[in-house]
Amino acid sequence: MSTVVAQLWAGDRGRPEFLATGSPTVSWAVRSDELAWEQTRAELELRVDGAVSTAGVTGPVAQKVAWPFAALGPYASAELRVRVHGTGGEPSAWSPWHAVRTGPLGPQDWRAPFVTVDPALPWPERGTARFRTELTVPAGLVGALLSFTAHGIVEASLAGVRVGDEELAPGWTAYRDVLAFSTVDVTAQLAAAGDGPVVLGATVAEGWYGERFGFDGDFHRAYPGPVALAAQLRLVDADGAVTWVTTGPDWSATTMGPVTSASIYQGESVDARLLDDALLSPRAVLPGGRPVVLLDDVLADDPLAADAVRPDRLVPASAPPVRVVETVHVRNLIRTPSGATVLDLGQNLVGRVRLRVDGPAGTTITLRHAEVLENGELGVRPLRFAKATDTLVLAGAGPIDWHPRFTYHGFRYVEVTGWPGDLDPSALVAEVLHTDLVRTGHLTTSDPLLNRLHANVVWGLRGNAVSLPTDCPQRDERLGWTGDIQVFAPTASFLYDVSGFLGSWLRDLAAEQRRGPSVPVVVPNPLRFPMPPAAAWGDAATLVPDALYARYGDAGALAEQYPSMRAWVDDVRALAGDRNLWTGGFQFGDWLDPAAPPDRPADARTDADIVASAYYYRSCAALARAARVLGHDADAQEYGALAERVRAAFLAEYVTPAGRMMSDAHTAYALAIGFDLVDDERRTLLGDRLAELVRAHGYRIGTGFVGTPLVTDALEVSGHADVAYRLLLERECPSWLYPVTMGATTIWERWDSMLPDGSINPGEMTSFNHYALGAVADFLHRRVGGIASGEPGSRVVDVRPVPGGGLTSAECSLDTGYGVVQVRWTRDGDRFAMRVRVPANMRARVTLPTGTSTEVGSGEHDLTCALPAEPDAEPRTWDLETPMSAFMDDDVARAALLAACADEGYGMALGWVADGRWRSDTTLRQSLMLMTPDGMARIEAALAAVGRERAEVTG
Repeated sequence: MSTVVAQLWAGDRGRPEFLATGSPTVSWAVRSDELAWEQTRAELELRVDGAVSTAGVTGPVAQKVAWPFAALGPYASAELRVRVHGTGGEPSAWSPWHAVRTGPLGPQDWRAPFVTVDPALPWPERGTARFRTELTVPAGLVGALLSFTAHGIVEASLAGVRVGDEELAPGWTAYRDVLAFSTVDVTAQLAAAGDGPVVLGATVAEGWYGERFGFDGDFHRAYPGPVALAAQLRLVDADGAVTWVTTGPDWSATTMGPVTSASIYQGESVDARLLDDALLSPRAVLPGGRPVVLLDDVLADDPLAADAVRPDRLVPASAPPVRVVETVHVRNLIRTPSGATVLDLGQNLVGRVRLRVDGPAGTTITLRHAEVLENGELGVRPLRFAKATDTLVLAGAGPIDWHPRFTYHGFRYVEVTGWPGDLDPSALVAEVLHTDLVRTGHLTTSDPLLNRLHANVVWGLRGNAVSLPTDCPQRDERLGWTGDIQVFAPTASFLYDVSGFLGSWLRDLAAEQRRGPSVPVVVPNPLRFPMPPAAAWGDAATLVPDALYARYGDAGALAEQYPSMRAWVDDVRALAGDRNLWTGGFQFGDWLDPAAPPDRPADARTDADIVASAYYYRSCAALARAARVLGHDADAQEYGALAERVRAAFLAEYVTPAGRMMSDAHTAYALAIGFDLVDDERRTLLGDRLAELVRAHGYRIGTGFVGTPLVTDALEVSGHADVAYRLLLERECPSWLYPVTMGATTIWERWDSMLPDGSINPGEMTSFNHYALGAVADFLHRRVGGIASGEPGSRVVDVRPVPGGGLTSAECSLDTGYGVVQVRWTRDGDRFAMRVRVPANMRARVTLPTGTSTEVGSGEHDLTCALPAEPDAEPRTWDLETPMSAFMDDDVARAALLAACADEGYGMALGWVADGRWRSDTTLRQSLMLMTPDGMARIEAALAAVGRERAEVTG
């Protein structure tokens, strides 16, 4: 038997090379041939400058272990290794040494001032600035670390060669309080530059810092001052002597250069005729260059700019960087009815176009981006005020390989104009850009449409994880809406390791929250109009940390967010008062309920007060759980008791003893059941009513942002898994699979962002890449695939697939950090077979569809059971006294009924789905109001024929 440490890392997976803290968490994964192997203890060693420190961990935990050594200082290099002891008794071999490094760890380690261009220089609209200095490399150089940040988006270079592979640095944070910097090892890059002076340079575009934010054409800058750069280069020679090169008065800058304009929303324009060697050669001249000025001096007389010069904002980047992660080739070249040339990538994605072209000087190539076509032309209306257009002016100096560097777009289609000669589609590719997250979760099933839906969820997350979790990646918005990630966090944390990504964003949330008056609806918050607290949106402060702790078990991260969690609950507590109900005021409610008119997205069928009070309970409960984990016993008792008072008030106000919600709508029932607001008896009653509503509305979706993540689970847990599957697999609009049948490759913002006739929804908000409604993937992972976290940190998983919907197989996997747990199941008639693969140091609580449960350790486990036989369809007579629900559950009879109604010209039948007429307590006769007796007789005769045909088949 062999046991080895297969992986070891410090900090979050996918993090930047240089640690953001001197006390990172430590994680490792073990591989063992021994069945049911579990770690009993682990030994860790840290080697710094040859000196070794040791530490031990008792028990099985091997993920997010608190740093057991003295904290590393800035610019430290160390090596870490671990070995483990398990149930077999013998220790494993030591893991290989794992390098850990720090750069500057905060403002105390930062010595570079911010510099900007001379205010006397002309600043083009959405222009860019180039900065440069020269340096001489010390003899015997052994180490060089460049750290840099900007007010804007920065691309640094040494000797004309780009530094690092991060895109859109330093990303978007709560700039007034948090500004991240990156650190890159440039030792090899400096060595390759050779002897003599070397140019250290940077190009800075406005990026998010200078973008104009707002709605309906009312846009403004949110952050003060011009673009600015701060950079420090630390050079170490063989004797250990340190030389610093920092931004300062000896640098020069210009507003002239090839990037003539750049904007997140509008796109980028480049004139290749302005290319020069100013950032490459010490002998080159910086066109229009002048000495830089200190940003402090420029903003000294602006009282509104105090935050822009605060050094305590500076933090090392902790989230994974944005990178080019994939290249997608053109699938089709389309000539539109107007004669335009459009390239189809075959996938709605986020990133940029890269092209190679040659042509005469002055040739202007224009690229316009959009997600969809409408009437055969580029569908740009959903972009609103975003132009999403890039232009390149050729220099005529030979072939050029080009891509924009300071913008990104959400698109599937690219309209190309001005191309010299015939356009070869292979000359252009799309480069996919997003935060470089580590993929952890996968799911495939026997249903191709369901697989495409899941793939759309994945692409939706990828496209909206560009520096922060956004609502959409294409129009003039792209904001970090708190409600979207609140509902999607459980799904996101299964698909990818988002601990560092969302942990960084939550620190921004806390920063914006401290500025008050409460949790904003977007984080970072560039909006100049105040927004009151909003349920489900502000609850991101409690529920995102709760979801991350459930998945990753990082108590330190939970402790960091705890003050923010408590502050949010206390804000709502003040609003709710002694009634313990959050009522009145502004609410988004069940945003984008499919019944809401296109121009009134908050007009949901579920009362907003029900949403608000349900979320108040949910946040109180999450806060109480966090308090118990962190040992805040008094808080745990206080907020646990508060949660129970809110629960009692909710039941008294909104739930009848007979099991009806005061808003008789899908989301109201899903909230009460999904948030555990009701006991078992009323859960059954509420579930029965929810199932009745879902059937009555033809198994079409009836939920918006709030209800969608909950409705399938609410049905399944209350005994209606069959209804949950019918809802999940419905293809007519509105449904999850309707967009798939329309060719969607991402999740849409609206259930009907594109109408059945191929036209775009007339509503102002019509994104084709929004992940919120894809939160159903959490149900897919847990109940179709069968994998759920069984305890915080996922060392124990619950495996409980619920087969249904005609699915014959599914395969699901999750890399928990401990290793990859995998579930494969098949169904053949009444035989259910499942193989569960559990990695070392993990356990799985496995429940078969029959209810039989067992707990297993590491290894592969095969389990089978006999499922109850599918009930045969009961022979019945289809007539005017048949309940409408029976038609809804029989495709043949329903089709015959609707065809007969169409023959009679009975248009009211077209409204039966929207009106919820397919009810068990309503007969067909009662639904055929205003129909003549002769018409009813003809319909009854058509239905009788269905009964006879079925009797002949079964007879």
